[in-house]
Amino acid sequence: MPYEAISTFDIFKIGIGPSSSHTLGPWRAALRFVEELRANQELSLVTAVRVLLYGSLAKTGKGHGTDVAVQLGLAGEDPVDFPVDQIEARLGSIAAMKRLLLGKNHEIVFDAREDIDFLITETLPFHSNGITFLATLSTGADRAATFYSVGGGFVVKEGEQTSSHQTVDLPFPINNAGDLQHWCIKTGLSIHEIVLENETAWRAESLTRKKGMEIWTVMQDCIYRGCHTAGVLPGGLNVNRRAADLNKKLLPAKATYQNKVEWANAIRSGGNDFKYTLDWVSCFALAVNEENAAFGRVVTAPTNGAAGVIPAVLQYFICFCNGDSEEKILAFLFTAAQIGSLFKKGATLSAAMGGCQAEIGVSSAMAAAGLTEAMGGTQRQVLMAAEIAMEHHLGLTCDPIGGLVQVPCIERNTMGAIKAITASQLALQSAPDLAKVSLDAVIRTMWETAQDMNHKYKETADGGLAISVPLSLPEC
Repeated sequence: MPYEAISTFDIFKIGIGPSSSHTLGPWRAALRFVEELRANQELSLVTAVRVLLYGSLAKTGKGHGTDVAVQLGLAGEDPVDFPVDQIEARLGSIAAMKRLLLGKNHEIVFDAREDIDFLITETLPFHSNGITFLATLSTGADRAATFYSVGGGFVVKEGEQTSSHQTVDLPFPINNAGDLQHWCIKTGLSIHEIVLENETAWRAESLTRKKGMEIWTVMQDCIYRGCHTAGVLPGGLNVNRRAADLNKKLLPAKATYQNKVEWANAIRSGGNDFKYTLDWVSCFALAVNEENAAFGRVVTAPTNGAAGVIPAVLQYFICFCNGDSEEKILAFLFTAAQIGSLFKKGATLSAAMGGCQAEIGVSSAMAAAGLTEAMGGTQRQVLMAAEIAMEHHLGLTCDPIGGLVQVPCIERNTMGAIKAITASQLALQSAPDLAKVSLDAVIRTMWETAQDMNHKYKETADGGLAISVPLSLPEC
């Protein structure tokens, strides 16, 4: 049976907020378009570029920073390492000069207000997140390419069958949870060990482990920044950042910490009281998604809008479950990534296709599985934990107020994290053989629910809280 090979580092991608599908995806699409022009030796011939945004990208693109991402992508900047503190200055320069350095070295006339079209009444048939680039060449010829941001930062060009750019033969090909369980039973390996073996199709095991810890470092840095940054989030909703205030309340008065290690040790020293632990899990999740909403650097896990769930649960595991070891951290991350890939293959990671069940729901399932694996659960308990977490997110809508990844998105990460921990605890105390619902069944149900869901609850800002809460946003 054909299968799509998805690496851990396809699921976990370093980027810039606030949205994987509306920011990171369009950014990567713009980079691909520029590289195609360069490969065809046509980059230096370009005189103008227009960008057409369709469907959900058009309806909520301004709140999600799609226009920001497109300009930086056309400029050849990489979301992995572009300094987030330079975004405003770079956009200001492009707007003032009405010039853009295409691919970093070819100047063209460009005015975002004129050259980026938000076609809010048009949707392309393949996917709601469609984007077309139109380039005019000095020869009089035109070049066009259409891409789809299909969720989690994955991008598919029109005509492509898959978002994977590499064809590899995996030692253990996996399409669904049944396949995963089969290989675990046949080999006796744990889930994260199966993942680690499959990753050797891309790179050496030592490099996979190194990249895994780099992912955790970015996540942990994001938590730390968010817990120490106060203020109001951009976009016009005037949402106050809460993680920093909560961090101060939970730590001893007048305490100062030189780095994130000292800070984490101070958290541990506070004990394991339920309310204390619960507050910290919420604080960790708030911190990440406040950073995300402020165009900070985050890890797509599996999306930006749900980027806080996995870091919050993993930080909880480290601080309150004695999980501060590289082996346990990697077991958590590799297992979580495998669960994310199952949802991508069997359903969707895109809120524009499936509502927020495809983002917070999937991230909660990933975190529940990762925590269960790291806590020593059996393979079936891991799959059970993922199933429980998703089962209780089925039907969750995506209705961001003002098209911003703030309300209700930021608080939903705290809910997803808490549900993940509860799901893991239930699975660890249960006999999976008696479970009535399999992970494959809940993935299938999630996709059926997504198809039945009214489009106005799929990241369009046309329903739910987005229209029930009055607001007045500034002109973009």
